[in-house]
Amino acid sequence: MIRASLFVAAAILGVATVQAANIDNYKQGIEQWRAGRVERLTAADGWLSLIGLEWLRPGSNRIGSAADNDIVLSVGPAHLGVVTLAADGGLHIALNKDSGATIDDKAIAEAPLLDDAHVAADAAPTKVAFGSASFYVIDRDGRKGLRVKDTEAPSRKHFAGIDAFPIDPSWRIEATWVPAPPGETLEMGTVIGTIDKYPVPGKLEFSRDGKRFEILPVIEVPGDAQYFVVFADRTSGKETYGAARFLYVDPPQHGKVVLDFNKAYNPPCAFTPFATCPLAPPENRLDLRVTAGEKNYRGSHR
Repeated sequence: MIRASLFVAAAILGVATVQAANIDNYKQGIEQWRAGRVERLTAADGWLSLIGLEWLRPGSNRIGSAADNDIVLSVGPAHLGVVTLAADGGLHIALNKDSGATIDDKAIAEAPLLDDAHVAADAAPTKVAFGSASFYVIDRDGRKGLRVKDTEAPSRKHFAGIDAFPIDPSWRIEATWVPAPPGETLEMGTVIGTIDKYPVPGKLEFSRDGKRFEILPVIEVPGDAQYFVVFADRTSGKETYGAARFLYVDPPQHGKVVLDFNKAYNPPCAFTPFATCPLAPPENRLDLRVTAGEKNYRGSHR
């Protein structure tokens, strides 16, 4: 009876949207979401498999594990091949005949390379694989780099697990949706010093501890079914990762959006130095302790 009374009071304050009778089901749903999160993170090609981010220079880039290469990999054949970055941004790879590498699972000697910014929405960038490792090219504000992964990466083999705050249904908040003017955008810096600009579909307004707050979701990729939120709060840099945490929300229904901070999670940069994560913009730095979602990674490289 006490538990039911607490959640009725929270609902009156505009905080909780989970009914007391559904608390167990809600917590089970969050636990399942967390299990899926760990499964994706620890997958063979997940973020924990990253072992390198190597920026290409214009012209020819000799690649391999030997010290005489332009880009020295920590794994793989001594001389893998040459990646050429043309003046127009085009990319091409020519493999050494004894490299044993494949290009998109094909035993071919050379091919164009498509980076992650220049492939169709339902396609993947060109993958070059060798042994337990592979790489593909990323494009960040015109800079081209090799994102190198290895299924045997120490960060994957020695994953320390995820710590999180206890599941608290009161952090599942129903926010009011305020549509944004056409063309509104939000700039977000990244850990590599670039600035990305995202479309803003609207603003989320919510209450917590008797105070009003606002947060701006963005459209991460055109056509995505959910909106993307990059935020920081008063736990950031203390109990939680300092640069930001991430959260996805569904589009509004009847002028409302559910912000479930129990699903707030760490960006890839909390686990690896080889990611290119966005930083929380000033607009999304909440003067509030969000004691929900993931905490600092105890196996952090930082």
